[in-house]
Amino acid sequence: MSFASLGLSPALLRAVRDQGYHAPTAVQAAALPPILAGADVLALAQTGSGKTAAFALPLLQRLVSAPPRPGPRALVLAPTRELAAQTAGLLRELAALLLHRPKVALAFGGVSINPQLMALRGGCDVMVATPGRLLDLLAHNGLQLSGVQCLVLDEADRLLGQGFAEELQRVLALLPAQRQSLLFSATFPAAVQALAGQLLRDPVHIHIEEAPPQITQRAIQLDRAQRLPALRQLLRDAGWERVLVFVASRYTAELVSDKLFAHGFKAGVLHGELSQGARRDVLAALKAGGVKVLVATDVAARGLHVDALDAVVNYELPRSAADYTHRIGRTGRAGAQGTAVSFICADSAENAESHFRLIEKRQGERVPRERLAGFEPQAVATEAQATGGIKSTTRKSKKDKLREAAAQALRHVPADGGRQDPAESNE
Repeated sequence: MSFASLGLSPALLRAVRDQGYHAPTAVQAAALPPILAGADVLALAQTGSGKTAAFALPLLQRLVSAPPRPGPRALVLAPTRELAAQTAGLLRELAALLLHRPKVALAFGGVSINPQLMALRGGCDVMVATPGRLLDLLAHNGLQLSGVQCLVLDEADRLLGQGFAEELQRVLALLPAQRQSLLFSATFPAAVQALAGQLLRDPVHIHIEEAPPQITQRAIQLDRAQRLPALRQLLRDAGWERVLVFVASRYTAELVSDKLFAHGFKAGVLHGELSQGARRDVLAALKAGGVKVLVATDVAARGLHVDALDAVVNYELPRSAADYTHRIGRTGRAGAQGTAVSFICADSAENAESHFRLIEKRQGERVPRERLAGFEPQAVATEAQATGGIKSTTRKSKKDKLREAAAQALRHVPADGGRQDPAESNE
């Protein structure tokens, strides 16, 4: 199948070729025709499957072919600034060859709102935003949503998992009753099911089950104090060109990055407290080769796409099996081979062996334990410790509480998914 057979305009076909797309992915082939036809769509597909282009291409074509009206005419909501920035960047690149180029605006928190308000003075056709900053713009009268013809929720599971349910309700209440709604997600938990049932009208269901990525998983047993020298040894021996190292906190990210840099590695750092300019620069350096080892928190676990990322190293394990899946999914993309290494420390306070066994159980795959020569651990988990589970207390984590709040909040969304009757829109 080719993009030409899916109904794209000649201008967008040229843009597709310029982007290096040779043939549509499975989710693109399934999603383009119904979106172009104006249908609501619920698309479930793995990370890295091409979901962004699956809605970006038909969205641009519909904007160009529809009569102009006050904007924005399309609204794309994303859970993180990185994903929002990448989505806006792709939309702008695809739109570059169009005769009437839609204006794409981008907004996210963590930076001054003033430049974003200034950018909206001339209006826009597509608004890509995180929910909180979109509400800030609305509060400052930076834009109105009365002209939105298409709503896209990208990474819907993450939007709800990060506690954006209340913000989503407020946004939905401001949208026109007559619109197209597209929901894209990698997973389909209860909260996303509830949102889809309330948001979408007779949607086209797309569920893409692709072959699993080609990722070789490794689990290395060692002591906590050995992690940094062992990481250096791995980087030297493996010869990886681009590596993503995941840690749990900003402090650890900066510490590990600084230590690697001091030992001659081209290392950079990415975490949520960096300015947007710093984030953009380090990602550009990673893609260009100026940075070869990026030490990051889970801010990079979703929405980050880097071609030819050779390996992911879990210097510290993620809390959940879902986060593990998204972390290692940064490598082995688009048919390439990838490696995922996890450090398993028996002397960690988090009971890492037990934690990793639960991850293995959730993904249905056992990863053989191994040891590096010269880094044999002094402590090894007993069987009792290894089967003790992740949680040693009944207290709920912050992430668990956010997920429960999201599901609870969605129970109070109106049955029409926030689509108001025009007569009630001024209440």
